[in-house]
Amino acid sequence: MSQTEMTNVYQTVSGIPRLLMEVELKPLQGDRFQPTGFPDLGPARYTAPDGTEMLLVESPQSVANRMELACWNQSQQDLIDELQGLPYVRVLKDGGEMLTSSVLEAHRLNSPYILEGKDTKVFDILKRELAEFEIGAVNLRRLAAVLVKYDTNALLHGVFLAKKDLAGGRLRLPRVLSGFIEAAGVRPAESGGVKNDHVNPQGDTTKGFGNVPYHRTEFTAERITAYFNLDLALLRSYGLPEDAEKLLIALALFKIRRFLSTGLRLRTACDLEPAGDLKVTRPENGFTVPSEDVLLEECRRLIAAIQESDKGRSSAEKTFADPPVTEVAWQKK
Repeated sequence: MSQTEMTNVYQTVSGIPRLLMEVELKPLQGDRFQPTGFPDLGPARYTAPDGTEMLLVESPQSVANRMELACWNQSQQDLIDELQGLPYVRVLKDGGEMLTSSVLEAHRLNSPYILEGKDTKVFDILKRELAEFEIGAVNLRRLAAVLVKYDTNALLHGVFLAKKDLAGGRLRLPRVLSGFIEAAGVRPAESGGVKNDHVNPQGDTTKGFGNVPYHRTEFTAERITAYFNLDLALLRSYGLPEDAEKLLIALALFKIRRFLSTGLRLRTACDLEPAGDLKVTRPENGFTVPSEDVLLEECRRLIAAIQESDKGRSSAEKTFADPPVTEVAWQKK
């Protein structure tokens, strides 16, 4: 049954440029929630063309990072079991313990822990694989194939290899999968509190002593909506092998489902849950995104299929790196 569902997915999306999805959210408890904030701006409030007071709850860059975490087992410091075999880069400390990975880093392969240390393994791989772009236009299809090979997640969430020694800093791909959360009909909910010092309430507050009152602004909203955009036209333009393209579609949809089921505790005071099911708004043909379990099983099947097809191929011809996890030791230059 799951394979039938996935066949329907691939047939449905085969002729459309983008798959657009949305879902209504609500606070898990009460009515208030705390939106994302910016140091020089605070909450990102704005007014819609019809006069509705709006608020950005979670930005595209933050949602991308949270969807990547949907694939990560924090306790094991590795991809979840079902996605083992998916390529990524792991950064190790001197003693061999994991420091970070391309899945966890905000800039993915462009992380300074991957490209700026004494161990130049990943930099050398990229330099070798993409040497042809030092002069002339960047072949995005070739760049996409290299990302699938060494850090598959980076192809979905975008990457900018801003290193002058890598094609003059021109290696970049936009997000295939993006999302954001916004609230409509918002009103501020003002509150506050006091950091109490029961030992010395009159102590020097500049040094952390004494009682410190503070102000807090949260919000209520008539509607909170999460939006997702899977750019299928961009994905198809990369000309990837069929199984790799299907894997990226299934993986993108899984990330959305897992984010909605486990990743909506955005902050201490912003814990949300879906108020309904994920709805596809384009195409308008009643298409339903398969369940999390079905999508995960499809990802596992396709990872195994790609690994099987890679057997007997030369390193340059393989779709996935072998081994799939590329390890680099972190030592500051």
